Amino acid sequence: MSRMVYADHAATTPLSPTAKQAMADFWDKRFGNPSSLYYLGQEAKDDLEAARAEIAQCLNARPSEVLFTSGGTESDNWALKGAAELRRGQGKHIITTSIEHHAILHSAQWLEKQGLEVTYLPVDAGGRVSPSDVEKAIRPDTILISVMAANNEIGTIEPIEEIGAIVKAHNVLFHVDAVQAVGHIPVDVKAWNVDMLSFSGHKFYGPAGIGGLFLRHGLRLPPLVHGGGQEWGLRSGTEPVVLAVGMAAALKESVEEMAVESKRLSALRDRVLDGLSDIPSSRVTGDRECRLPGTASLTFEGIEGEALLLHLDAKGIQASSGSACSSASLDPSHVLLSIGLPHEVAHGSLRLSLGRGTTEQDVDYILEIVPQVVSYLRELSPVWDKKAQKPIWRS
Repeated sequence: MSRMVYADHAATTPLSPTAKQAMADFWDKRFGNPSSLYYLGQEAKDDLEAARAEIAQCLNARPSEVLFTSGGTESDNWALKGAAELRRGQGKHIITTSIEHHAILHSAQWLEKQGLEVTYLPVDAGGRVSPSDVEKAIRPDTILISVMAANNEIGTIEPIEEIGAIVKAHNVLFHVDAVQAVGHIPVDVKAWNVDMLSFSGHKFYGPAGIGGLFLRHGLRLPPLVHGGGQEWGLRSGTEPVVLAVGMAAALKESVEEMAVESKRLSALRDRVLDGLSDIPSSRVTGDRECRLPGTASLTFEGIEGEALLLHLDAKGIQASSGSACSSASLDPSHVLLSIGLPHEVAHGSLRLSLGRGTTEQDVDYILEIVPQVVSYLRELSPVWDKKAQKPIWRS
């Protein structure tokens, strides 16, 4: 293996040195339980609340509106199931989109089994949901609308502020899965008019195993975990102070560097998209303009995504064929099917998500190796017309 290029930052990011340094003293010197009354515990409590305040500032929220969870999946589950329980007497209808993360879709499907009704809104070819479609779908018994801020597979950014204004006018709860957005694009819970917003530390160079749920002041979900009454009685269990401190440091750093880093990553991303779209029978997936700075996603007809990933890995390029949470599945991505791609095309997908460590030389290597691997796999493919440079099923 000549070199290693990590291009799967949408799946997880390395811990930043800033976050690591912020956490350093907490493993053996500042390890107190924040619920304890003695000095070491109260010191931990102060550190926990300082981290909460720092995160809140990055989201334009109040500190009391930030609840710590184990990550984005827990936050999404809590938001949907908690809101359904909270508004049980007011209605039974939920609206979401067809391209949400499985943490949302599977929670919605579970709620359907409990008797609720869910509308899964379609998206356009770029993966964007129409605000007018959201408004048309609202019924008198609609209690919750959940729309992701940015898609984890194709990188499309949704019109959250417009949707938020519509939802507020209809007095419906609004949840946003912002796991891919927080730390990468500006997030403002007030401007977006959100009631709940999910995020996860390991997506923006913080530690894994911690995330959060923004819960608007005055809104109190049913407790997620019962026990000692931590997190205002909403999520019991000793708070992981060291992880909270690391997540706060990572988020603050990401927000401070966002303008410069977004510009740099967008340029690298566009180089990848422009270069790889020259491959015959390839196409860019996701909206070209409303797109996360570091996410480049494409499909290549005539090959399987799994084979592509394995051969790229052998060449030192670590990438994804969609969401890391479902990468073991042989089914085509529900996101790619939702934007109108046929099954046989959706199978040949590639997501290259760039990050803080990605260099121009890394992109050069990607642009050198990916076409070689695609060409090699097509030579082996029984469904590829080598002379016509197109799939046999289209011949």
